[in-house]
Amino acid sequence: MDFAIFHLDGLGNRALIASIAILHVLINHAFAVGALPLIAYLEHLGIKTGDERWDRLARQLLAVTFFFTTTVGAMTGVGIWFSSSLVNPYSIGSLLRIFFWGWFAEWLVFITEVCLIMAYYLTWDSWRAERKRAHQNLGRFLAVFSWITMALIVAVLSFMMTSGEWHEHRSFWVAFLNPLYLPQLGFRTFLALTSGGLLAMTLIPWFTDGRDNSLRRPAMRLCASWVLTALIPLGLCALWYWKTVPQAMTGNLAVALTTMEFTSWHRHLLLGATSAIGLVVSYCLATLLRPVSPLSKWALVPLLLTLALLGLFERVREFIRKPYVIPQYMYSNTYRLEDYPLLQKDGVLKHAAFSPITRIEPGNQVEAGRQVFLLTCSRCHTTGGVNGLTAKFKKLLGSEPWAQEPVANYISNMHGARPFMPPFPGNPEELKALSAYIVQLQSHPESGLGAQNFGIFATKEAP
Repeated sequence: MDFAIFHLDGLGNRALIASIAILHVLINHAFAVGALPLIAYLEHLGIKTGDERWDRLARQLLAVTFFFTTTVGAMTGVGIWFSSSLVNPYSIGSLLRIFFWGWFAEWLVFITEVCLIMAYYLTWDSWRAERKRAHQNLGRFLAVFSWITMALIVAVLSFMMTSGEWHEHRSFWVAFLNPLYLPQLGFRTFLALTSGGLLAMTLIPWFTDGRDNSLRRPAMRLCASWVLTALIPLGLCALWYWKTVPQAMTGNLAVALTTMEFTSWHRHLLLGATSAIGLVVSYCLATLLRPVSPLSKWALVPLLLTLALLGLFERVREFIRKPYVIPQYMYSNTYRLEDYPLLQKDGVLKHAAFSPITRIEPGNQVEAGRQVFLLTCSRCHTTGGVNGLTAKFKKLLGSEPWAQEPVANYISNMHGARPFMPPFPGNPEELKALSAYIVQLQSHPESGLGAQNFGIFATKEAP
């Protein structure tokens, strides 16, 4: 392990990344990828019909989009890089080596997107008359570049689920065009368009005069048609996506949806998700028939339901790929499969560059176990916080004092019992040390174990 271990013991490392990433996806899909094409189309309607109100409505929607994408969206985008570099430096490093030129292109596209949205928003009032069509083209280019940004990132996300023939060819294009790329790209594209349409339906009642429905009526009907049109290919892409996901991953669906504690509830959650989709369709159909009604002010409900489904999709996508972070190459504990024979022979401590302990002795077993926990378990688990070890072993072994042997037996067989957990990478001595540390946690809980709390220790060679 060539990096010092950052460990957030309360919230947990994976929850840190997940909270930032899901918020970023919600902003990116609903505002950038989803809303911008609709805004560009509304501006086009203003030019085509000569009705200034369409142009003004598009400008108001853009103001909201501009605010959220350049603040929350931008900060969470940087936050994903920062948190993943802290928590999973090996994983993000491996992905950067595979997708170097893809990410290089994505940064260029992203910078272009930022320049375009600033130019599009700031020149709205000044580019009039003969320059108005040039301004409209800015909006079109912005919508396209926002989609390209997502299209490049989706290649990485889908590769993390199924790498295709990359192991044989080690080619960028084989990794980029993996089997799940097109299904996931299509699914995200139409889900974003659906979210963007519902976002506009939520804002239009606030931006139009309720006493004059001559604009609100066609605007709400247009957005309802937009959403319903996007839902048809969205359903087809969802089915395509599901059929393409490897069967080994779909077996993790129950846990991915509801966690281990509530796996018996996953059917109820699926029923709730289906009901939410039905509500969105019903709302849009009702709006299509009666675009101006008291119901129009409740558009926030289907929007929130859609965003909740998007967040659930992200949770499921991240979980079902386990125990891997890169299929058949790297486990979620950041150890490569090809390194396991060496590590299970020598131990992980011997090859940890920043562990203060490299050899287990009678007097340092618990401290060695603490280091083994940080090296092999802390990417997903905490000691007593979210996904904490003490709570899990309490459910397994009860409240009576634990013994090392059953703890060690469970860890050595956990991959067989729970396939979404990677095999233990250390040797038998480290397994005993880890078990001793976990047993001590029952009577002596502790937290704050990362290098950010204790500092960085360079490994000293054993005499």
